[in-house]
Amino acid sequence: MMASPAPFTLPTPVGAVLARLPAYPGSVLLVTAINFALARQLPQDVKDLLQGKHLAIRVRDARLAFDFSWNGQRFVPSSAQAEPDLTISANAQDFMLLAQRRQDPDTLFFNRRLVMEGDTELGLVVKNALDALELPVLDPSHWSPRAVLARRAPHLARQLPPLPTFSSLFGGRP
Repeated sequence: MMASPAPFTLPTPVGAVLARLPAYPGSVLLVTAINFALARQLPQDVKDLLQGKHLAIRVRDARLAFDFSWNGQRFVPSSAQAEPDLTISANAQDFMLLAQRRQDPDTLFFNRRLVMEGDTELGLVVKNALDALELPVLDPSHWSPRAVLARRAPHLARQLPPLPTFSSLFGGRP
């Protein structure tokens, strides 16, 4: 693990604006990403444990909430419930650090930057399953159109002309 940057909290006005966004579309986007990145890799015993459980991700500083559940085949968005089976909360930066594998969840948990509420046994099973998966680090270059095309249709990606370098765009100046 790399050293993580100093903790950062989104400014309150940013959170106030984000809090006005409707929750359901965000949950749809989150479950789409989760299904794409890891749903197929989850062990069957974890899938069985997730069946019928309502999960919630809360991004405290952004004042965003994502509610979803496992329907037996994939994660699906759900409406917010008063008492999800498991709620995981952290600031946006901490979730990003976790996704990039630049920070250990246990460290964030013991520093009270990552909070699990509800069925903590379920939370530990999910955490351990995620730790055991070989997931690509959330690196923006991994999701560029060219990188996605190279993974999905390598024959087409090879036909693309090379991208100009930064220095060639600015007359040789760095």
